[in-house]
Amino acid sequence: MLRTIDQPCLPTRGTKVPTGPDWIHEVKYDGMLVARKDKRVRLFSRNGHDWTGRYPLIVEAALKNRQKHFVIDGEAVILGVDGISDFNALHSRKHNGEVQLYAFDVLAADGEDLRMLPLVMRKANLVRLLARRSEGIFVAPFEQGEIGPDLFRAACSFGLEGMASKHRDRPYRAGRSPDWVKMKNRMHPAMSRGEEFNW
Repeated sequence: MLRTIDQPCLPTRGTKVPTGPDWIHEVKYDGMLVARKDKRVRLFSRNGHDWTGRYPLIVEAALKNRQKHFVIDGEAVILGVDGISDFNALHSRKHNGEVQLYAFDVLAADGEDLRMLPLVMRKANLVRLLARRSEGIFVAPFEQGEIGPDLFRAACSFGLEGMASKHRDRPYRAGRSPDWVKMKNRMHPAMSRGEEFNW
C-alpha cells in the first residue's frame, strides 16, 4: 500500500495526438490525487497543494466507498447542465461545493500498490473500486485507438481544455512521462492563465 503521495505522473507536451491501438485518450481537466486511509481523506493538486478543505463533495464520496485504503488520480470538474466541464466556474472558487472528480486511474486499492500494472489493468481496477458510484467521484470516460485526433478536434470544438493520451500498457511513474502526451486547446481560457493549474 502507498504510505505517502508521490509526485504524480505528468504528461509531456505533444505536437500531435498519438494514434494506434495502444493509446487511450481522455479529455483533459484539472488534475488531482485523492487518497483515503481509514476515515481520513486528502486531496492534492498536481503541484502538491492540499485541497482537502476545498472540495467537500469529493471527500464525502471517498468516505462512502466500501474500500478503506486507496489512491485515485483524476480531474476536478464542475459539470454544466450540458454535461461539459465549466473551467471558469471551477477556477472562480465560488462553486467548490459542486466540484466532482473524474477518476481516470487508481494507484493503490485494498492495500495493494497498483502503479506497476499496465494502465488498462489499473482502469479495470478503478471500475471495480467505483462500481457503487456515489455523487462526487465517477470514472472518467475515455476512448482508445485511432479516434485520438478526431476526439481532440471535438474537445476543442466544445471549448474543452484539451486531451491526454496514454499508452495502455505502461505503469504509473512519478514525474514527466513520454507515455503520457497532452495536447492543449489553444483557444481555451487556461492558455491565458498562469501555470498554476496547468500540467
